[in-house]
Amino acid sequence: MSAQLRLRRSIAAWAPLVALAACVVAPLKLAKDDSGIVLSSLSINAPDPSVRGPLAVKRLYYGSGTDKQRAYFRDSVALKTATVDGTKFAGAPDPGQASIRKKFWGFDFAKLPVNGSVWYPDGPGPYPLVLVVHGNHNMEEFSDPGYGYLGELLASRGFILASVDENFLNGFMRAENDARGWMLLKHLQAWKKFNDSTGSPLYGKVDMNNIALMGHSRGGEAVAVAGAFNRLTHYPDDGNVKFDFNFGIKSLVAIAPVDGQYRPMEKGTPVTDYNYLLFHGSHDGDVSTFSGLTQYERIKYSGKGDYFKSAFLVYRANHGQWNTVWGSTDGGPRSRRSLDLRGFITQEEQRKFAEVVVSGFLEATLKGKQEYLPLFRDHRSAGRWLPKTMYITRFQESSFSSIADFEDDVDLTTGGPGVTLSGDSLATWKESPVPFRNRGGNMAHNAVTLAWNNRIAGDDTTKRGRPASYAVSLGDSVRRTLNLDARSSLVFSLAPLEAKPGPRQPAKDTTKKADSTAKKPAVKKPSPPKVKPVPDTTPIDLSVVATDDAGRTARVALSTYGPVRRPLESYVYRRAGRDKLRFGNVYEIVLQTYTIPIADFVRATPGFDPARVTSVQWRFDRTEAGTVLLDNIGFARMRPEFFPSAPGEGASR
Repeated sequence: MSAQLRLRRSIAAWAPLVALAACVVAPLKLAKDDSGIVLSSLSINAPDPSVRGPLAVKRLYYGSGTDKQRAYFRDSVALKTATVDGTKFAGAPDPGQASIRKKFWGFDFAKLPVNGSVWYPDGPGPYPLVLVVHGNHNMEEFSDPGYGYLGELLASRGFILASVDENFLNGFMRAENDARGWMLLKHLQAWKKFNDSTGSPLYGKVDMNNIALMGHSRGGEAVAVAGAFNRLTHYPDDGNVKFDFNFGIKSLVAIAPVDGQYRPMEKGTPVTDYNYLLFHGSHDGDVSTFSGLTQYERIKYSGKGDYFKSAFLVYRANHGQWNTVWGSTDGGPRSRRSLDLRGFITQEEQRKFAEVVVSGFLEATLKGKQEYLPLFRDHRSAGRWLPKTMYITRFQESSFSSIADFEDDVDLTTGGPGVTLSGDSLATWKESPVPFRNRGGNMAHNAVTLAWNNRIAGDDTTKRGRPASYAVSLGDSVRRTLNLDARSSLVFSLAPLEAKPGPRQPAKDTTKKADSTAKKPAVKKPSPPKVKPVPDTTPIDLSVVATDDAGRTARVALSTYGPVRRPLESYVYRRAGRDKLRFGNVYEIVLQTYTIPIADFVRATPGFDPARVTSVQWRFDRTEAGTVLLDNIGFARMRPEFFPSAPGEGASR
């Protein structure tokens, strides 16, 4: 027998075992759950927004009246709408797909229907209007019915919700998210007619000055596109297409969105002066990174009006359970073989979260019920309403003034104008992009990495140096601009990482003089054995220290203002090792936003002058060693409604 033949037989014999090993199912691994403590309180003085309201709910459909696939958009439309020409915004990827799609739907991109399912209150109104749009899915498995649970809830509480049909943009489509956003605005044009027409069952019932757009997956990007298009006069990709929308859209909700599928002029979609709510599941098997955070960073505020943005990473939530049609199997039934479904919160729990935050957000931003605002600054204030899992949250209010966002230059010692940055005894101090979990991707914005170890290397393992620290110092001009007082708040975002640097080297003794005449024999020390680094799991805490121009310092513990969690490991795939191979990281780094009322520093040190703050320091004195990312440092004149009690009294602590 030849050597080559023996090798082939050997490979053949081992192949089944190799294949079996490759398919080994990893044991279920979840991060330690602290929700029993973190979510143990409720300090918001308002009813649970996920509980049905007192209003009876009515239903109707609107559309072309000629739908080939669904009888309710053909035979049951209460309001007939004209088709729209979407050929400037989308088209079939190839002639074969064009033929398949026209045969299935009965129309092409020149005659797109304006179809919607409506849940509305049985009352005179006018009521705020909410449009929700699905994302990409099998076009033959219609996605728009999947938000009926939100329709029933919101209509009972005095909102009109329309689930928009864009299934004809689903399937084998690419670069069509501008079409999805544009279609939402065409629906609003139809709604204006519904509200203005005396024969309409919706006549006078719609508050067209209080509108929210909500989208899931590609629909989550579409609402940002619609928000941008709503205020533009021309289509960015073709100046011959004029826009004249300017609807009263106040709020945008993005559920597990993609980002960057539509990039006008190769730029991320710019969105200004909207309230913005974003949430994403840690175990999302479709949009596997928290890509909506890049859009979150691009939401800007002009200083005109009161707005805010808030983001939630929901641990153990997936992509599809926000939609009752999509369910647990992100990617369809076949994905059961590849995705790990064991660790999910239940479908009921995941949708309960959506009901709480979506309803609370709309009550606050469309109806002015400001008692729900604390939920978005600090989710612990609504702990008893939320499903028992873990959340990492971001928040920014429109009065926020940044003093350091690490985007401007390559000088580590400068922040915004008049702001100086400094570090003391740090093992690592660098600015770099915040990475996504997927290999090589990043969130298109920077943060500063700070690592420390307060232990002094040597035989004496109890020896410690001065705690490492990082500080921002404010010049006179920036202090005058900020105009700080006891109603202001310090705001920043921070995330601990798993890296732990080694002990710092002892300081050199410069008092001893070297003896140039004495020669000491060289002693070769054995190299220490190589040890595989073990991820650090020690709980992280630190002090935040403010100093005024009289030298008075005030100190608070970071953990008072929210959980200080390391990244939450999330394994999307069943196969052992596949997450690490596919993504590079088994977690997403999401920075938690902390809001510290300046009044708390005054309370900690009587006599501290909030109007004359000269520096803020992150002092690493509560954990011996660790690494953190720090970003978006600034101050805000927080509306008192964001605090469920007087700032600093502990109601939301």
